[in-house]
Amino acid sequence: MPEHNLAPLILDVSLERKWVRSFDEYPFCIPCVRNLTTLKFHPKVTYFVGENGTGKSTLLEAVAVRLGLNAEGGSRNFSFATRESHSDLHRCLRIARPAVRHVGDDAFFLRAESFYNVASEVDRVFEGDDAARSRSYGNASLHEQSHGEAFFSLLTTRFREYGLYLLDEPESALSPTRQLSMLTLMHDLVRRSSQFIIATHSPIVMAYPDATIYHFTSDGIRTVEYTETEHYKTTRMFLERREAMLRELLKEE
Repeated sequence: MPEHNLAPLILDVSLERKWVRSFDEYPFCIPCVRNLTTLKFHPKVTYFVGENGTGKSTLLEAVAVRLGLNAEGGSRNFSFATRESHSDLHRCLRIARPAVRHVGDDAFFLRAESFYNVASEVDRVFEGDDAARSRSYGNASLHEQSHGEAFFSLLTTRFREYGLYLLDEPESALSPTRQLSMLTLMHDLVRRSSQFIIATHSPIVMAYPDATIYHFTSDGIRTVEYTETEHYKTTRMFLERREAMLRELLKEE
């Protein structure tokens, strides 16, 4: 399939520091936010990686909300709120777009922790209209599929060309084999001018070769190569030295 070669949907995100009330308050006190100036997005795939609590999901959520997406997940047409828990970070972000893009921009925010709520909203919106639901979300209710099957319904049916897709820890729903299949589906969408921003802990999910990987640390954000990530190094070390590592980890005091 030929590549469409259009400009990306978004170029970068900047923190407008003059809009921040206090860098002592959450989430502006998190190093990745406090030290943020401008973060450039890869035109194909951008990864946010790092330890828990470093701000990956916080920044991804803020970008999604700034783009007009629902904080709990979904598209711009989703307006439900089970619990208003997102921060004010989105109010202080500026997102740069290319000057010219010849095709409209579809967008979707998928977060593992609130996927159930998104599935419920899909059922509500398409109640009584199975044909319309099947065109975007597959033939069955997302609630009637496993978490992994429902996620793949989004990738294969709802996600389409010229789209911007923000995914927060998609691996939580997927077996290793399904994660490999996800890379194939992503590649097909990337070749059709879609753009992905993904927060992940999975060394499989973050393995897409034509991508930028941002490592979130206690000092801020920096770019890393795939084989430099702790996720890759730790997983490889465990697989190569499993017995020795388990003896050390599980030894009696």
